[in-house]
Amino acid sequence: MEIRKKIKVLIVDDSIVFREVLSKGLSSDLNVQVVATASDPFDAREKILKYKPDVMTCDVEMPKMNGIEFIKRLIPQYPIPTIVVSTVSGAVFDAMNAGAVDFVGKPDVRSVKSVENFINELLLKVKIASVSKIPNSNTVNSANKINNSMKSDNNQIIAIGASTGGTEAIYHILRELPSHMPGIVITQHIPPIFSRMFAERLNYSTKLEVKEACTGDYVEQGKVIIAPGEKHMILRKRGNRYSVECFEGEKVNGHCPSVDVLFETVAKEAGSNAIGVILTGMGYDGAKGLLSMRRMGARTLGQDEKSSVVYGMPQVAFNIGAVEKQSSLNNIPQMLFSMIK
Repeated sequence: MEIRKKIKVLIVDDSIVFREVLSKGLSSDLNVQVVATASDPFDAREKILKYKPDVMTCDVEMPKMNGIEFIKRLIPQYPIPTIVVSTVSGAVFDAMNAGAVDFVGKPDVRSVKSVENFINELLLKVKIASVSKIPNSNTVNSANKINNSMKSDNNQIIAIGASTGGTEAIYHILRELPSHMPGIVITQHIPPIFSRMFAERLNYSTKLEVKEACTGDYVEQGKVIIAPGEKHMILRKRGNRYSVECFEGEKVNGHCPSVDVLFETVAKEAGSNAIGVILTGMGYDGAKGLLSMRRMGARTLGQDEKSSVVYGMPQVAFNIGAVEKQSSLNNIPQMLFSMIK
């Protein structure tokens, strides 16, 4: 990714040791400048006013005010792209809902390799965040537009791919859908463990049955299956039913799981019985797979620029002709329903 100027970063964490780890790691990249660190949200507010950072990293558990409450209060006044750096916890999704653009799990500081991998991942996310938009949490509820009595085709399947900003975008779509939707398969770029937590969260907060994928799971009406972190997920047709397979493999387009890996098999196995959706995210993963789906007769949707946190993946897909219809996030649930046979 080409960065034209140094990205000014503010680090907010109550641990002096971890602040030092973050500061040293991020400063190792010539495109990044750590302008300040803060030990709590009140200290951070003063540093924001003084240094005007481009991106902020923020812990969740901090004294005086937790990171989620801080982000809720901060974003309306100072819309700074924020990356949550946290221990493995469902709280990261609360932070995303509050307005953070991305998250990364804290490493084991006793492991040099763990810290190295963490810094590399965080640097990439800082660069993406620097060109992202703050997600709009005021999504219009479109449930009253959907005809909940409509029956769907049991042989139809919906495939969704997303990256940065995708966890909230997927939530906004699924929460509007009725329980009798065709089976849905999702690849979201997400670390392991968090993928299971994400699935559990969606299962509790939507009308659909949502789970992290396991090989052999059947894709059925009213069911959503999410690719596990660090495993590709593919679709297989078993008689008149569909199932998924999950496996470890090399990164494709820089990602495992990869949206292209899923979409290519959906094109092959489901053909015109599929609907493909590509959502917010940096890069081009999913574009070629969505084009394959369209060429095989599938209906395809792409999120528009205005509602995307990062208009990368949907833009590439649109530019190569993979997107049949482009839509705002608010309208995707209704458009999906209108495409069901």
